[in-house]
Amino acid sequence: MIDRIDDEIADGARNLLEHGWCILPDALPSAQIQALDRELAGDFAATPFGQGSFYGSTTKRFGRLLTRAAGAAALVQHRRILGIVEAVLAPWCDCIQLNTTQAIAVHPGAPAQLPHRDQDMWRGPVGEIEYLVNVMWPLTDFTEANGATRVWARSHGANALAEPGSVHLAAEMAPGAALLFLGSTLHSAGANRTQDVRRGIVIGYALGWLKPYENQWLAYPPEVARAFPPDLAALVGYRQHRPNLGNFEGQCPSVLLDGRADGPLGAVDALRPDQQELVDAYVRDQREAQ
Repeated sequence: MIDRIDDEIADGARNLLEHGWCILPDALPSAQIQALDRELAGDFAATPFGQGSFYGSTTKRFGRLLTRAAGAAALVQHRRILGIVEAVLAPWCDCIQLNTTQAIAVHPGAPAQLPHRDQDMWRGPVGEIEYLVNVMWPLTDFTEANGATRVWARSHGANALAEPGSVHLAAEMAPGAALLFLGSTLHSAGANRTQDVRRGIVIGYALGWLKPYENQWLAYPPEVARAFPPDLAALVGYRQHRPNLGNFEGQCPSVLLDGRADGPLGAVDALRPDQQELVDAYVRDQREAQ
């Protein structure tokens, strides 16, 4: 079983890096996704339409899904998807982080969204590294007619520096499938030309040293995150990214979840191995010089 999952992770990472996107057709049972859609029905009904040409005045969006629906954690912590994301982003970070959980409802008459690359939210070098991986989970059938996510294949990586072509595809899929695409991949929501609402969820993962799109510590403050399993709390930001990034009083912010932050704290190094080796060598040299 472990070998099969490892092979699936390797295949998914390879396809994602080669094409800029891939679909896992049976990531979760469709009944599980339909139950999640029912959990979020009240939030979809209560949420106002967006403002601005990018978010869209015929589209609804809301975040903080881990506090709105118990079923959202299964998407965020999907084992195979996390493995693929970590394999893709590992060259550029010590650990990944949750970038966003957002539910999206594209209503009838919504125009196609501006094609864009999500990595452009950060003004870093283009074509040199990958900053994030997004996962689109359909809550309803995604079709070309109702605005399925449009993807420009092989528009990622160094190709993000080139003028994009006009050829794209609609990622048609049913609930239970998952579309993965890189932050450097050109994409957009399509136009909804039907009379039905197209609903979906995007789960985003980013390099652990970036400022996330959704402020995770406000979305899931300590009193909320204390109820999370440790690995989920870490994913939403309650861990340091070496060296010492995202610390609380010089320690891992997980101290906020288990009572260790109730008293005074002393700072504790959290360095990369190369940095630790450099510091240790310096200290050793200083001692030998005395």
